[in-house]
Parts: sequence; C-alpha cells; structure tokens
Amino acid sequence: MDLIFFTFGRCWKQALTVLLALGVAGCVVGPDYQRPMPPPGVDAPAFKESSMWTTARPAIATTDGLWWRAYGDSQLDALIDQANQANQTLAQAQAQYRQALALLQGARAAYYPQIGIGAAGTRARTIIDGVPALGNSHAWSLQASWEPDLWGGVRRKVEVAGDEAQASAADLAAARLAVQAAVVNSHMQLRLNDEQEALYASTIEGYQKALALTQAQHRAGVVTNADVALAENTLATARAEAVDLDLTRRQLEHALAVLLGKTPGAFSLPVAPLAATLPTTPPGLPSQLLERRPDIAAAERRVAAANAQIGVAKSAYFPSLTLSASGGYQGNGFGPWFLTPGRVWALGASLAETLFDGGARSAQVRQARAALDEAAASYRQTVLSAFQEVEDNLAALNDLASERLMQEEAARAAHEAARVLMAQYRAGTAPYTAVVTAQALALTADRAVLQSRARQFAASVALIKAVGGGWDVGQLADVAGSASSPLSTPNTSAKAQANSSNK
Repeated sequence: MDLIFFTFGRCWKQALTVLLALGVAGCVVGPDYQRPMPPPGVDAPAFKESSMWTTARPAIATTDGLWWRAYGDSQLDALIDQANQANQTLAQAQAQYRQALALLQGARAAYYPQIGIGAAGTRARTIIDGVPALGNSHAWSLQASWEPDLWGGVRRKVEVAGDEAQASAADLAAARLAVQAAVVNSHMQLRLNDEQEALYASTIEGYQKALALTQAQHRAGVVTNADVALAENTLATARAEAVDLDLTRRQLEHALAVLLGKTPGAFSLPVAPLAATLPTTPPGLPSQLLERRPDIAAAERRVAAANAQIGVAKSAYFPSLTLSASGGYQGNGFGPWFLTPGRVWALGASLAETLFDGGARSAQVRQARAALDEAAASYRQTVLSAFQEVEDNLAALNDLASERLMQEEAARAAHEAARVLMAQYRAGTAPYTAVVTAQALALTADRAVLQSRARQFAASVALIKAVGGGWDVGQLADVAGSASSPLSTPNTSAKAQANSSNK
C-alpha cells in the first residue's frame, strides 16, 4: 500500500475511487436472463391421472426432507442415515459441488487487482574506462496490476459460475434423493421377498404333508404310483422356487450394502416381514414440479449459466484496459534500500483491442447462443420427463390398488378350491391331479398378491421421488451468495415465467 500512497500522492483516494468506479459501474454486455417457457400444461389445475386418485389425509413429509417417514418403518431412519454418510455417489456429488464453489471463488477473484513482490541481488565484475570493477546490486519492488471490468465480462463470468454452483447444489440434492429412494425401495423389496419366502416355507410344509398322505394311500393300494410322483414333483418345484427367492434376497441385500457404502460381506439384515404401510401421497399441482424437482432446478440454472456465457463471449469484442503500478528501492548495497534516493517507481496503462481474428469472436458468440438453445431444450425435456414420471406412477398406484383387490379375491377362491379338493381326495372322490392343480393356483395367487404389494410400494417410492420428496427450490436461493440474484420461485402463469429474470 505504501507504493499506492507514494504514486498518487495527495490524490490517491480520489484516483482509486475513480478507478474502482470504472470497474464496478461499467456496462454489462449480453442479454439479461429470461427463464425459458416450460412446455404447455404446467399451469393445469391437476395432473391427468390425478382424477383417479383418492383424496385422503396426506402422509408424505413436506419440506423437512424426511419423506421416508411416511412409511412408518423406523428401520429406514438408520439405513438412510448410513447412506447419507457413506454412499459414494453422494460423496462424488458433494465433491463436484465443492469444485463448483471453488470455481465461483476463482471467478470472483478477477474483481480485485493482482499484487506481487519481488527482490533481486547480483554481484558483478564490470569494466569501466578500462578499469575492472567489482560491485553488488540489490533491489526490491512491489507490483500491482488491475483490469477494470468495463464491459461486464468478469461479472458475466461470476454469474456463470454462480449459476453453475446452484446447478451443482441441485445435482447434489437430486443425487441424495435418488440414493434415498433406492435405499427405501431396496429395503421394502427385500422385506416383501422375506414374506414370499415365508409363504413358500408354509407351502412346502403343506406339500410335504400331502406327499406323506399320498404315499400312505399308495401303500394302502388306494392310489397309483403316478400320484406319488406328481406329489414329489410338486414339492420339488416349490423347493426350487424357494431357492430362487433366496438368491433374490441375497442380491437385494448386496445392493443395499453398496448403497450404504459397505461391502456385501460387511452387511446383513435378519429376515423379517415388511413393517411399512403404504402412504397416501397426493402430488399437488403440476406447476409445483418446477419448485420441488431438483433436476428441474439444475436444468433451469444451467440455462441461466448459458445465457450469461453469451455476455462473456460478447465482451471479447471490446478493448481491455490494464492498469499497472510498481515501486520499490534499488542500490549497490543493502543500506540504500529504504533511503529516498534509492526509490524507484513506475505507472502504466495498456489498452488492447483485436482488429481482426478471422471470425473467431463471432463464432464464439454463435456457439454460446447455440449452447443456450441446447440448455433450454434440455430444461423443457427434463420438465416433460418429470411429468411423465408423475403421471406413470399415479396411474400405476391407481391400477395396482384395483389389481391387488382382485388378486386377493382370486387367492381366497383358490385356497377354498384347494381345501375342498383335498377333502374330496382324502375321501377318495377326487383325483390327485385336481388337488395339485388347485394347490398350484393357490400358490400362484398368493405370490401374485405379494408381487402386487411390491409393485405398489415401488410405485409409491417412485411417485414421491418424482415430485421431489421433501426438497424445495428455495434451498438454492443463497448458495451462490452475491454472484447472482436469488433463484426466482417458479410462477404458475406462463406470462410471469417469461418475464422473470436473473441478471
């Protein structure tokens, strides 16, 4: 700072104020951001499939982020906590977010001058008027350079970095939501698989009793050897299917271990029935997807970043002004370093402008505009995909509820038929083939009921994930600090969305 005081003398405050004003109050080239119009239907009063949805007391967690508690399974809390702490996909997304914040900090550094210090010392032998001379030379200096942001190029770069940081924060939220949904779904499918294994254990026990009965009747000469072979086949088939269920459980347990950041060998869950209950999760209005889906928020922030990048490209058309100053002391020894006669200084300014570049700058602007169109299309496609996910899972939950009722009715009828035919078989009035057919139908019906439940829970988790879980777009408002204005909350009207801007 002594250099600056020395250089500007009594007017250093006024000069510094003028220079700062040049950098801060300069114009900003490039278009101001306008949020792209979302696809038609965002401001619809309801989703297409929500007309079939039964209105009930909502059980979904809202903005606290603990949406899995709606299922009432306390074990999920511990599993989700482990995944949040140790999942490697989340660790990757968190590292990418930290990179984005570092890039934002680096972009902001261009607002400030660069200051450096240097020192040098030499010992040299020279010839002066034919006489050799040996002497020392020492110097030190302080240098400063600054390029005022006259055209807003730095501000646009900071805006790009801030929007990208917000997009990265939304990516992290989306990754966290995806991991949480995968943990919940894997846990529920594993528990429903446990219930299927329990069903097969009970069925195999019944088949063993039927085989023993058939063998006893064969010894009594009531039935033929074919009936015994049929009973043995039925039992062996059920045992084989039970082995397949055990394989499915092992694979689900392995997948859950990886989600928790563990090796499969370091994780296991004891067999237990499903403790969760199916919640009612009304999705709300279609326009709320723009607020609650982190992937939509990330896509919108990348549109803003692409828009700001146009200003960065356009700033290359204008000349760059660099102000520099240096000062220090030099002399033949250490003594004069801090004496007035040894003081040296320099002031400078350079103005540079490219006169011809073969169209490189115009190509960069066209590239930036095309990138904006690409980002806007990606944003709209993300919105469309989100709508599809919600509509698909709304339809699935509605139809699966009806399907499950029908499957349960079919299972009751199948069990009644099996019971009657077994009684007739014991009395010798029904063939064993009829008993086997009825038993197979009962087992198939029971398994279909459990599979319908599994699909219901999977669709429920997918629906909650599709509407953003407990995430809200307001969480991005301050992530970039002063790099850009807070992320505007999406409006339901198309006109308001078209006029919303982020400078």
